[in-house]
Amino acid sequence: MKSLRKIIDIIFIIVVSSFVHLTSAHAIEPVKISSQDAALDLSKAIEIHHTNNSIFQTSTAPGPDGIVWRIEVQAKSEKFSGNWAVFSLANPTDEQVDRLIVAPHYRMAHSGFFWPDLGSARIQSITPSEGFSLDRQPSTNSDIFHITLNPGAVVTFVAELNSANLPQIYLWQPEAYKDALNSYTLYHGILLGISGLLALLLTVLFVVRGTGLFPATAAVAWAVLFYIGIDFNFLNKFFAVTLTTQPIWRAGTEVALAATLFIFLFTYLNLNRWHYHFSYGAIAWIIAFCSLGAFAIYDPIRAAGIARLSFGLTAMLGILFIIYFSIRSYDRAIMLIPTWLLISFWCVGAYACIEGHLNNDIIQPALAGGLVLIVLLISFTVLQQTFSHDAFHEGIFSDLEQQVLAAKGAGNIIWDWNIERDRIVVHPNIKTLFGTEIHNLNGTMRNWISALHYDDRERFQAVLDIILKNKKGRIDQIFRLSSGGGYYHWFSLRARPAMQKDGKITRVIGTIVNITNHKKSEERLLHDAIHDSLTGLPNQQIFFDRLQNYTSLAKANIKIRPTVFMIDFDNFRQINRKLGIAIGDTVLLIIARRLNRLINFQDTLSRLSADRFAIILLSETEPQKIAAFADHLHKTISAPISLAENKIILSTSIGLVTWSESRSTAKDIFNDSELAMIRAKQMGGNHIEPFRPNFRTLGLEQNTLEKDIHYAIKRQEMKILYHPILNLSDGHIIGFETIVEWHHPTYGKLNVSDFIKIVENEQIVMDLSLFIIENAIIDLMNVEEKFPQQSFFISINLPSAEMIHPRFISQLRAALLRHPLHKGRLMIEISEFVLRNNPEQSAHFLEQIKTLGMNLALDNFGTGYSSLTYLVRYPFDMVKLDRSLISIDSLKKKLVLKSIINMAIDLNLQIIAEGVENEKEAIFLRQEGCKYVQSTLVTKPIAIEELITLVQSHFPYKRKY
Repeated sequence: MKSLRKIIDIIFIIVVSSFVHLTSAHAIEPVKISSQDAALDLSKAIEIHHTNNSIFQTSTAPGPDGIVWRIEVQAKSEKFSGNWAVFSLANPTDEQVDRLIVAPHYRMAHSGFFWPDLGSARIQSITPSEGFSLDRQPSTNSDIFHITLNPGAVVTFVAELNSANLPQIYLWQPEAYKDALNSYTLYHGILLGISGLLALLLTVLFVVRGTGLFPATAAVAWAVLFYIGIDFNFLNKFFAVTLTTQPIWRAGTEVALAATLFIFLFTYLNLNRWHYHFSYGAIAWIIAFCSLGAFAIYDPIRAAGIARLSFGLTAMLGILFIIYFSIRSYDRAIMLIPTWLLISFWCVGAYACIEGHLNNDIIQPALAGGLVLIVLLISFTVLQQTFSHDAFHEGIFSDLEQQVLAAKGAGNIIWDWNIERDRIVVHPNIKTLFGTEIHNLNGTMRNWISALHYDDRERFQAVLDIILKNKKGRIDQIFRLSSGGGYYHWFSLRARPAMQKDGKITRVIGTIVNITNHKKSEERLLHDAIHDSLTGLPNQQIFFDRLQNYTSLAKANIKIRPTVFMIDFDNFRQINRKLGIAIGDTVLLIIARRLNRLINFQDTLSRLSADRFAIILLSETEPQKIAAFADHLHKTISAPISLAENKIILSTSIGLVTWSESRSTAKDIFNDSELAMIRAKQMGGNHIEPFRPNFRTLGLEQNTLEKDIHYAIKRQEMKILYHPILNLSDGHIIGFETIVEWHHPTYGKLNVSDFIKIVENEQIVMDLSLFIIENAIIDLMNVEEKFPQQSFFISINLPSAEMIHPRFISQLRAALLRHPLHKGRLMIEISEFVLRNNPEQSAHFLEQIKTLGMNLALDNFGTGYSSLTYLVRYPFDMVKLDRSLISIDSLKKKLVLKSIINMAIDLNLQIIAEGVENEKEAIFLRQEGCKYVQSTLVTKPIAIEELITLVQSHFPYKRKY
């Protein structure tokens, strides 16, 4: 009986053990953790179990004492999936170990081709065999749990899964995981930046050019941008991409990739040109993709599988088309070969990845980079294809020799290339015309191309190849020719082929024009647009642009804290009045050099207006060092300047403000620094004032004044006075200069010069100028109606350099259409200051003024050091001599005034002498040839009614000399 009982007990133990083995997991081997391991792949050390029971039992790994325990875990999710993962970790060291368990939501590797895994939450919770459930760490793209293992501990973990599979699970050191994330940040940013710029560029080019290639290419670029935006977790910042909707977004971007690639292939190869019925197939394909995009909302997995299959089919179809058309010498197909090779290699790599043949952490970012590279190559190919045709225009050259003779008779340089002899003849020789060492121009084409600038050679040769291949076309090229010593001249070549009756090209002949001065003028115009012409410093436009960049960077980088210094000279106007504008300009140059020596390379010094500078200080961020810099800045400016036997000491008001969260925009910082500077002036000047919030009430004065000006213009509250201009020979009044007065309710009587510099609103300045011009024209028409037998003109001084603007010209043209005048009845005065600060823009502006039938006068002539240049360069009709020249209290002044009058007469310019105060001056001016004066001897500036009375009673004016 005892033997039978032992046999029964043994059988019972075997049956129970078998049952336990069948219904629960067995003990697993632990993964040993070393303090040196930054990351461990636990994917192969995990056991996946699928059950229908919400309670899961398993055996733990043997502990240090060899004991195996059994644990039971209750599912925490209401939507229990029946999937569990078990793994064990051991800490054989004598130190406590902290690690992160990381399971990414999406991984391209092994995601599948037809029914891809598009990502989801992987782990619901993790329960250890000892202690409490692990804490979940916040993350948008991974399930992350923090664990702590005591020295010598062996812990078994049971993970409740949300899906049937777990693509990857890693064990990371916390700092190593953070470094791994940061290491990809720059890479992701570069790819997103490049793809975003390409998408915007191609979209803009479509708007500009309007060709069908650009929208097709731009669509590919946008699709790639959205694809990598989902992959890099970037779209979460703009759209509500949740774990539930992420598969829909990912499927949508894959559908967009496949659709746009097909559209690009069809559009680029222009398939409907070769076979019209291809259009119907393309339309059907696009409709199918649109339906697939809608289907992705309901079943993203199947939609993504179809999209991946379509992408591969499009790549293979593209290979067939490219081979077919390349054999037939279709240039577009040939140019697409490198790009399509890259697409083919990318498809192979992507297939190997999603099928699991390439399975590492680098392959997914590398494939994203490959997509961006594909878009880059596609863009270059499209740009080259589109713009290469701009270099020549189809056409047939007629009466060639007759046109060449006409060009030669006009003094143009003839460029003649004999193709059969491969010889170029340039007549007359450029070397003899420009006196430069330009070699090898009369010779073979190879010699000619070697003389071109390196960047121009390939483009020039490509145009010639196109003409020779197509046997028609036209050269319209701009290039640079070497003149020795590293210098180049700019030339424009326009030529066409001369063909025989059989269509063979024998010669290419045309004209070549030197456009070096035009190019230099363009460069100067560009430079003047963003730099101050006197000091060469960046102007207000660059200042604001850099300040905006720095404020944007400051929001993301705590090390960047820009400080703005607003610098204004208290006594600069007195220096100009006493010593002259030339001395004042020299003082500004000296101050600019001093300030440049103070700042570092990362700082910015800018001249904002006549006597106002500004500094953006980035090199110092500590308050004590900023204060020390401010003191040094003030002492540097206040240091005496010895100039022309004068000792000049500048009084300076400085306002400063440092970036903070409360003033996060460039405009806020600029306004606050200006208010601080104004406060420094109000405290007596020669003072440094940091910004305080209560200073903002000071800015209300400027805003109020601008509003008052606006309403004064609208209500016709400003009064226009006229100062007569007399003919010295007979005493006739020939014209009037406008003077504007405004009786402000608070500030009393103001002239334009009193308030125009305070106003920063460009539109208000334009409105004021147009108000003066329009009312002056109406008054002139009234005077002419009273005196129809006499001719008068009105001279108007533009109040600000803001007038040098294309919009002002259009508004002025409209005013002249409303009130038509005879040519020459309206004269615009321009001061030397406006010309000096905007030389290139002023030249263009004055030419447009002349086309409107108005005369031009140079105001305050003789007060600056470059006045003589202005008379030659700009199309002036009249010169207004400054009062400082009229005062003839010494022999030297008489000689200077006499020479200026003679020079103006030789240049066929009329002269008006301003500020004549006595008969002695008037007699001298008349004897030396000055015809017109503007003087208080006749009257002070008067209203239009008084002017009409004056003309009636003093016409001509009874002079005493």
